[in-house]
Amino acid sequence: MANHTTIEAEAREHAGKGAARATRRQGKVPAVIYGAHQPPGLLALDPRVVLREVHSTGWRSRIYEVKVGGAPVLALLRAVQFHPVTDKPEHVDFQRLAPGEKVRVAVTVQFRNEGLSPGMKRGGVLNVVRHAVECYVDPETVPAHFDADLAPLDINGNIRWSDLQGTEGIRPVIIDRDFVIATVAPPTKIVEPTAETATAAAAPVAAAAVAAPGAAPATAAAPTGRPAPAARGGRDGGKKK
Repeated sequence: MANHTTIEAEAREHAGKGAARATRRQGKVPAVIYGAHQPPGLLALDPRVVLREVHSTGWRSRIYEVKVGGAPVLALLRAVQFHPVTDKPEHVDFQRLAPGEKVRVAVTVQFRNEGLSPGMKRGGVLNVVRHAVECYVDPETVPAHFDADLAPLDINGNIRWSDLQGTEGIRPVIIDRDFVIATVAPPTKIVEPTAETATAAAAPVAAAAVAAPGAAPATAAAPTGRPAPAARGGRDGGKKK
């Protein structure tokens, strides 16, 4: 069933960039709510509430009851704009929900039983292809999440749309194939050198070190039976007289 969260909001009278900046100077976040064949409405929100919601999982598929004085309006939180430097929320978009009209939402996938997966026990790595699935759902039956059971998966096994739990009566945006949600990839190992390979690699170096003390350096050897030539100081090898 849908997970409803209440958000308190204030109505704004004026639209435009100047009015939005004035709302931010008052410590509020400007917002707009549209859809359901009604004119858009201008809102002002507490920035702490906005940050609380966007930092919680599943906010893209959560149904909000936006209270603006009167009766709450059911809506989806569609987009949040942030300041490029301060990361403070700058603007929020809500979409009203009309009863009976399906809406497109991204439903989060939750993975469970990783410890029971044979592939994970053997060192396999979970490769998540889709953390959320785009679906068309009725506003009153938007699921909080889908469940993916990893217990049966061995290495190279996968979870597809048909394997998810909680999808009854829900149509995904992709309908031409049973698409993959996640796979268990083979482990990647770094081959460590064994004792035998290390000994074999060190043998040539050790042999060269043993042979080196018995060999005379090439520069120290003189020609056999002849003295080494003396350095010449003048034309006849000595000083001029």
